[in-house]
Amino acid sequence: MEQSRDAFGAFLDVLAAALTQERVDTADLAAKVGLSRSHFSRVVTAAAGEAPAALQRRVLLERAAYLLVTSDSSVLDVAIDSGYGSNEAFSRAFSAAYGVSPSDYRQAPAALQLDAPNRVHFQPPGSLLLPARRKVCGMDLMVRMLEHNVWLIDEMLRRAEQLPDDVLDRRIEISVEGVDPEPTPRSLLHRLVGQLEMWDAALAGRAYEWPEGPPTVMQLRRRLADVGPRFVARISELGAEGRLDEAVLCPGETVEVYTVGGVVAHILTYAAHRRILVAGALYDAGFTEIDEDPVRWISESA
Repeated sequence: MEQSRDAFGAFLDVLAAALTQERVDTADLAAKVGLSRSHFSRVVTAAAGEAPAALQRRVLLERAAYLLVTSDSSVLDVAIDSGYGSNEAFSRAFSAAYGVSPSDYRQAPAALQLDAPNRVHFQPPGSLLLPARRKVCGMDLMVRMLEHNVWLIDEMLRRAEQLPDDVLDRRIEISVEGVDPEPTPRSLLHRLVGQLEMWDAALAGRAYEWPEGPPTVMQLRRRLADVGPRFVARISELGAEGRLDEAVLCPGETVEVYTVGGVVAHILTYAAHRRILVAGALYDAGFTEIDEDPVRWISESA
């Protein structure tokens, strides 16, 4: 079982790399996990219910369908980008999978995802959608976040044991280097809204570009009014379906896998940090009535 997971995970790494055109020979990959090429193929097939070559072709066809609808690339360019040597070969494969030619699909797009026994699919704009290993509800996520809090406090205490008293008792000067260099109320509010927009786009399979230039507060309020309810509804729906453990495998210099629950925990952690800084700046500016502590807000709503 462990061998199957290792081989399938390594294959998914290769598949994610293929989405960024970094071709990796499967024989080399098989060697990395200590298997022959034929044995590697059997192990991945057993884990995925789909042969490695078939799984890769299907995912690349799903990406091709996405490119046909969202780009101005010619059908031939999409074919080559998907690993086909000719327009004819690509058209045959695409028509067999989707029931229409690439040109017809471009004119009248249908469902992007093809049937698959493993529920591994292309996730626009350039990653993989992986099925959840188990159902995870909102309470599960809350417990995990509390466990993370206890773990992190212990890790901090372990390191604090090594500090002399003068360092332990030294007044802390707030440092956000590496998180929000040179923070201002405007830049932090922009990050708070933009973070929701970025992750909402990622979960919806949309490309996202960070807006340039300093926004006005009115612009930020309009953007929050748009993304806030939508993102809350999206997470609520995924939580109700027990899908907070659903993962997206993101290609890049190093392949990383995040779960929906992990994204929520990330947003709340960094948003709390930024909210407190903004609350302090507003307090200094004379707005002393804002209660940033969620304990009363959540308790009153209950």
